[in-house]
Amino acid sequence: MKIGLCGTMSVGKTTLVNTLRKFKEFDEFKFRTERSKYLMDLGVPLNKDSTLKGQTIFLSERANELMCDKIITDRTVIDVMAFAQCSKSMNFIDKDKFSDLAASFLSEYDYIFYVSPEGVDIEDNGVRETDEEYRELIDFTIQHMLNRYRHRIKNLIEIKGSTKERIKTIQETLSL
Repeated sequence: MKIGLCGTMSVGKTTLVNTLRKFKEFDEFKFRTERSKYLMDLGVPLNKDSTLKGQTIFLSERANELMCDKIITDRTVIDVMAFAQCSKSMNFIDKDKFSDLAASFLSEYDYIFYVSPEGVDIEDNGVRETDEEYRELIDFTIQHMLNRYRHRIKNLIEIKGSTKERIKTIQETLSL
């Protein structure tokens, strides 16, 4: 089973993944969380500065995760597509070609949980972008990509509320 959480920055995706790993029903799963700090330290441009090469690195990480049998990850191909679409350095043709390529992986997720930013303040972790307008743009773009490629997604569930409420929704949905 391949489970991905998608959503704009600072909505609690990593917190959810780290919380899920504590539950017995997820013992057999591998867990992956963001490596942005590591990639930033390697010189990979992030956020508004993302490039075609940088987004290709992020896409390869997501594709690698999809090679696992049982995985829960705090990023999906949708997230990568959204950041590529919002990139200032990528041209429109590359953005569309990249998104079409990335979309070919969407059907491999058994579940994608869209994590709503509703009621969640941005936290500055020293890596993520803290610009509220950019956060809203990424969220809008993620929702657009989810709608545009909905036909390729097996199960799409929106989650919101407190971490406890979100975890409950995930557990009930998966019924493990």
